[in-house]
Amino acid sequence: VGEQALLKCSFRSSSPITDSLLVDWTYRPLAGGRMETVFHYRSIPHPTTAGRFKDRIIWVGNVANGDASIAIQSPELGDNGTFICSVKNPPDV
Repeated sequence: VGEQALLKCSFRSSSPITDSLLVDWTYRPLAGGRMETVFHYRSIPHPTTAGRFKDRIIWVGNVANGDASIAIQSPELGDNGTFICSVKNPPDV
């Protein structure tokens, strides 16, 4: 709580990295409920503009190195839950 939390995500692709590469981070609260997209990357980072993580997620990844990590600034106990990183690099998923 209070310190920046790094959420690591690494990937490998048999296809060359292009501008078509997509990274999506989703979150489901510990208590359950619906999944929410908290971060999207396609050529440039697109942090969420609504919800509990608005203005708190920063891109720390480097897709050229197979890194799709993000960080949460000022994490709170209520942020506990499941975070899922999904990377698609067409035609590779």
